[in-house]
Amino acid sequence: MKNFINFHVLISHSPSCLNRDDMNMQKSALFGGERRVRISSQSLKRAMRKSDYYRQHLGESSIRSRNLELLEGEFLKQLGNEFEEKVIKAALERFAKTKTAEDESDDEQEESASGKNTEKKLAVAPWIKEEFKIICQIIKEVTEEGLSSEEEEKARLDFEKQKGKKKKSHESFVDAAFGKKIDKRLKDNKDALLKAIGSATDVAFSGRMATSGLMTTVDGSLAVAHAITTHGIDSDIDWFTAVDDLQELGSGHLDTQEFSSGVFYRYASLNLGQLQENLGNAPREKALEIAAHLLHMLATVVPSAKQQTFAAYNLADLAMVSFSDIPVSLANAFEKPIRGYNGSGFKEPSIKALHQYWQDIHTGYGLDERCGEFLLGGVDVPPGVNRKANLADLKTWIVNNGQEKK
Repeated sequence: MKNFINFHVLISHSPSCLNRDDMNMQKSALFGGERRVRISSQSLKRAMRKSDYYRQHLGESSIRSRNLELLEGEFLKQLGNEFEEKVIKAALERFAKTKTAEDESDDEQEESASGKNTEKKLAVAPWIKEEFKIICQIIKEVTEEGLSSEEEEKARLDFEKQKGKKKKSHESFVDAAFGKKIDKRLKDNKDALLKAIGSATDVAFSGRMATSGLMTTVDGSLAVAHAITTHGIDSDIDWFTAVDDLQELGSGHLDTQEFSSGVFYRYASLNLGQLQENLGNAPREKALEIAAHLLHMLATVVPSAKQQTFAAYNLADLAMVSFSDIPVSLANAFEKPIRGYNGSGFKEPSIKALHQYWQDIHTGYGLDERCGEFLLGGVDVPPGVNRKANLADLKTWIVNNGQEKK
């Protein structure tokens, strides 16, 4: 079976500023020697993860945060009826491997005494409610069981065997013994944890890197490119004022905002096998159903930046999907910037360039893809591309054709 699904979307945005940099300017990139407006993959993925469509069809997304205090409050609100506060706090500390006073070196303790902040900084990570719930349950069970006499004796002997000046307390060895017991229990519950991780589709898509603690590393199944315009861009500047209704002359605020319009190419590649694994070894049918929902979001979801000002709520003009043995981007169809002709604008020539490049690369590399497409307007599709009347039909095509063998 073909393991990869390639998604190619052309979407024309009216004047807008959907993604900005640290200078409050539109994000951009040089491609083919000309400046293109860019929407980062992070912006697109967050917009999809936070969309109403995601919540309706893919359920609850992960909580992304590095602030343990805020996370504690959130999990107390969500899980407070099932677990005591001390269990949730202990799970957070073990999950993230936060630094405690007893883990500090003498130098760190001196820095702390001098007023310097020695708190360990955590990266922003996706926290999954169902996964965290299992960890809380294991910590609760292990804490209630306590250590066996053999485990207590080993902790005592390890404490007494210490040499040198920097000795750890007996409590730290007891805590380490509890940690080992928790780790073993987690390994025994590996399948349940994998299933729990799969409850957050955004983590199954984007993956998660963990370097310590009880958080499990997940390899991402979805690669999303930064969306770029198919043509060069000359931005405009909006000089705007905020009028003070109670001020007789002048305005209360003056500022400028860069904006532009253009046809954007969005590309994403989904590794179906990896997605199945990340979903807890889910059947292929489940992965294909999620892939169909992913297509819908790539064709309809737009970042929210400056939308109250520009209202660029545009839907895709073209959505092409192909089942392939490898991920294949068609961005090079636009390496030579698209030029309008005879008043055509950029949309129609962008569609034709995409189709032509698909044919060239499909033939040149013998890709043997199964390809379907939904396209607004009367433009012809290339031979070998299965045209669908609407987006719903293309989503159904994904689910049905993903089961076919080579």
